Amino acid sequence: MPVSDRPVYLQLRDRIADAILDGTYRAGDMLPSVRALAAEQGANPLTVAKAYQLFQDEGLVVVRRGVGMFVAEDATARLLDRERRAFLDEEWPRIRAVMERLRLDPAELLEGA
Repeated sequence: MPVSDRPVYLQLRDRIADAILDGTYRAGDMLPSVRALAAEQGANPLTVAKAYQLFQDEGLVVVRRGVGMFVAEDATARLLDRERRAFLDEEWPRIRAVMERLRLDPAELLEGA
């Protein structure tokens, strides 16, 4: 796992959220078990369980006792909405400030893409 200031369970949560957003996990898909994900990521199973609990608390996964944890039907749309709001509220103001300080024209940036 990469070194980060963020707690490991939040890093795991971000990775799972990214996998849902990019379509690796779709609505109705079963997520890896806590033990399987812990082994894959080199993390403590309790840490993985904490990350999964966040998804449960947010209603992004559905738990079927004795079967596993599944991506909720509206998880992708809800995650996309949350990520967009977070970008606009947290990241965009910093990016915009840098663009203004460097006198970067958004049109020029888009032309170079």
